[in-house]
Amino acid sequence: MIKEINNSFTKQLIKIIFVKHLFYKKMTRTTHILKSTLLLICICILPKTVSSQLFKPNTELGVKGGFSYYTGDLNSNHFSSANPAVSFIVRRNIDRRFSLKAEIALLKIDADDRESDDIIQLDRGLHFRSSIQELSSQIEFNFLPYEVGSVLYDWTPFIFSGISIYNFNPQAENSNGQWVDLQPLGTEGQGTTAYPDRKKYSRTQIAIPMGGGVKISLNDNLNIAFSFSARKTYTDYLDDVSTTYPGTPTEFGASNIEMSDPTYTHAKDEQRGNELKDDWYYYSGITISFRLNNDTKGCNYE
Repeated sequence: MIKEINNSFTKQLIKIIFVKHLFYKKMTRTTHILKSTLLLICICILPKTVSSQLFKPNTELGVKGGFSYYTGDLNSNHFSSANPAVSFIVRRNIDRRFSLKAEIALLKIDADDRESDDIIQLDRGLHFRSSIQELSSQIEFNFLPYEVGSVLYDWTPFIFSGISIYNFNPQAENSNGQWVDLQPLGTEGQGTTAYPDRKKYSRTQIAIPMGGGVKISLNDNLNIAFSFSARKTYTDYLDDVSTTYPGTPTEFGASNIEMSDPTYTHAKDEQRGNELKDDWYYYSGITISFRLNNDTKGCNYE
């Protein structure tokens, strides 16, 4: 009898242990699946959440130095007749991909037929110089996530475009060694009765800046950028050359005639420039900018 009771008790104990083990195993497996699912969700969502939380829109102040040149009727070669250029920028970094930038640029362009190897240009003998003062608003796009002071997002190629307003003033040197403004002279007959359809061009114009480069974060607040940009203009008179020689209209004086045709060898309506192509100017350089602390007053750095 005692032996039967012991056998029954042993069977019941084994049954209870087996059921508990099976239940625990199932719960452990379910818990493991649940934990794995939650972990996967966290892996997918957390980086984006952390990224958006960690990045703070910020402002940079900077200066850019480099060179500028133009292409048009007196110069068709890129990087020829380059001149020193400088600009000052304010950049608002919206996120790691997009930035807004305002820029004030002081540029200079020039060209000289007399230094050309082309026979036609040597015969024409024109030259000019012009300063350019430009105010532009641009939007930048970073190909890679970028943030000044970040170890993970410390460099990126970028492109930009926008709109600018600029002022220019082409000048040429006369036989007395004096540099004179060319636009008031109407060197192609602008403003004369001989050419009533030719109006004097405006020295304030609109352009479309476009370009690209590379940004590199140097430390927590310092940023360096290398860039090249072109300005699409809507004038053919950056160099004061576009259409044909006007001859000697009655309104012309000695200075008008000299600046229109310094070699005195061209007839009226002979080709002087190519009015089918507008002029372009270019600006390349290095920008150094500092990130400001936007949470405090003044210009304290983070």
